[in-house]
Amino acid sequence: MTKLVLATGNPGKVREFQTALLGHVEVVGFEAIEDGPAPEETGSTFEENARIKAEGYSLRSNLTVLAEDSGLEVDALKGAPGVYSARYGGEGLDDHGRVLKLLEDLQKVPDDKRTARYRAVIAVARAGKTLATFDGHVEGRIIRDLRGDGGFGYDPVFFHDDLGCTFAQISRAQKQQLSHRGAAIRAFLAGLQDGRLTIP
Repeated sequence: MTKLVLATGNPGKVREFQTALLGHVEVVGFEAIEDGPAPEETGSTFEENARIKAEGYSLRSNLTVLAEDSGLEVDALKGAPGVYSARYGGEGLDDHGRVLKLLEDLQKVPDDKRTARYRAVIAVARAGKTLATFDGHVEGRIIRDLRGDGGFGYDPVFFHDDLGCTFAQISRAQKQQLSHRGAAIRAFLAGLQDGRLTIP
């Protein structure tokens, strides 16, 4: 079975990728990458940051590396937090703190203007060169209170209208079917199956 290094230290992302790729690709973690500093995410888009991570880590492994960059885009905040989703509000905040910061920033925004989307881009690289990228997104809106205790990140306030609940209120399997990351992963698997992506 094809083996890939998943270049993330986020345990939530690790679980999602392992579940989604089970039976298709063998996923290994950072243990397959030589020690060194993390590539600096200097890109202005999710694709640029995904490529930076995939290419940088692929120079320190004999395996093909898969990296992903994702985040939340809120229309009323002109696309913020965007590529800064994991650092929104400053270095000292955890997921819960960033959610509270987002709600504070949206406090005066009316409900019909709180549209948002999760976006994800996967980059696959080997020996410092990107082989392919795949993206996915899901539309929703930001509600005013936290609901649910599942998921991670902004899931407790990201409301999916068709579901009638937040991403923190659904199972991991449901989220995989609907999420931005799930869509990007399905595009990646389709690329493997139709030959657009060949992993050495």
